[in-house]
Amino acid sequence: MTDLTPREIVRELDRFIVGQERAKRAVAVALRNRIRRMRLADDLRAEVMPKNILMIGPTGVGKTEIARRIARMANAPFLKIEVTKFTQVGYVGRDVDSIIRDLFDVALGMTQSDKENEVRPEAEKRAQERILDYLLEPANARAIEADLPLPPLASEPVESAPSASRVKRATAKMGSGVAQTQTQAQAVPVRRETARTRNIRKQRIREALANELLEERMIEIELESDDPIGSVIDYMTSFAGDDSSEIVHEFLTPTLASGHKRTRRVTVRDARRLLSREEAQKLIDNDQLVDEATRRVEQNGIVFLDELDKIVGSKIDTGPDVSGEGVQRDLLPIVEGTTVMTRYGPIKTDHILWIAAGAFHKHKPSDLIPELQGRFPLRVELESLGEADFKAILCRPQHALTHQYQELLATEGVALEFTDDSLDAMAHYAFEMNQRAENIGARRLHTIIERVVEDVSFNAPDLEGQRVRVDASYVIERLGAIVSDEDLSKYIL
Repeated sequence: MTDLTPREIVRELDRFIVGQERAKRAVAVALRNRIRRMRLADDLRAEVMPKNILMIGPTGVGKTEIARRIARMANAPFLKIEVTKFTQVGYVGRDVDSIIRDLFDVALGMTQSDKENEVRPEAEKRAQERILDYLLEPANARAIEADLPLPPLASEPVESAPSASRVKRATAKMGSGVAQTQTQAQAVPVRRETARTRNIRKQRIREALANELLEERMIEIELESDDPIGSVIDYMTSFAGDDSSEIVHEFLTPTLASGHKRTRRVTVRDARRLLSREEAQKLIDNDQLVDEATRRVEQNGIVFLDELDKIVGSKIDTGPDVSGEGVQRDLLPIVEGTTVMTRYGPIKTDHILWIAAGAFHKHKPSDLIPELQGRFPLRVELESLGEADFKAILCRPQHALTHQYQELLATEGVALEFTDDSLDAMAHYAFEMNQRAENIGARRLHTIIERVVEDVSFNAPDLEGQRVRVDASYVIERLGAIVSDEDLSKYIL
């Protein structure tokens, strides 16, 4: 885990997210407490529970981005899930325990990637040797020698011609027919491939392979099965509950797909990538992989529960959200801390950090069941974005929207320039449309800027070498008529 102070964490978040200082401070403290907890004695460490966070604010103000960035900063398994996907036990729908299973899959992928990076040098070396074996097959070796300007092979020993006395003796013993054959053989020396010659050929092809002279050559390689049967089973059981999917996959896949190999015809470049991955799999201890992934989930996992306010309602509610309170009660155990069984073993949820979010327009956080309220002791309210915030979002973050479009068009040789007053105009239109229609926060800027640069993007191949200047009049020309037409703006912007 990155050893950053809360101030450094907030400073890092400021590079990507505008405003929302209170939310940034809350997650910075939560992340720092994890670092502090790992320095405690084992018996005390087990007693220190994470302080879960509830973010309250309208859509598009940065709730999800803050959680995602904090997880990336901590190199922690992260899962964003909308709680409206779940139903209480007894209803058709996803079980809340699948959150932990999905989070474990994320951790497994992260750990797999880290382990592959550790063994990559050895895996690439083994893959190189396997490719070399394919290239040394007679047909491939002859084709390589014919196509590449390689230095000639060292002189090979040639079978010496038989002497005249040996021919006469052969004639006397075996007759004239055999003697005639022997005499013809004298005119055609026989070249024999020795072990030395094979080693020279192998070394030459090895050097050509190392110098990437054979990258586009096609070869046939054998790969372990990608388990297509398992994929089909996963698809078929996706319509059933999570438990049935686990059971069917666990029992049927090894039986049906074990030992299956497939042959592919690929370039040497692709073969290197595919075989390196396969060799890395052989070098990784699967038991250690699962143990490390389990530790990551239990100690560093972060789950972002979005749309929490959508499962809040009175007990007399009817319709599709009838099981909302039931979902809250099902969430309560895994947020409090319990053990969830997966196909790889039990996962404890006691120290997973939960960050929940919701607009809470129609309901209040106090409408949550009391037990669940108590599991989110830290509550922060995120502010709606104003014109100044929209302008800052357009140009201040490290990968701001304006910078993205400038770099995209630079690939076509077009220099795109945004003036300061153009940023003011786009921010004004975004704020105005959020006031008049549904407030979707900073997401409105994507629509605005796309409409502004649409013509330039379309004509970019014909504008190579030119500079396009976007100023306020340019923005007004493309957005003014749409914004002024209230009915049209609801559909376009």
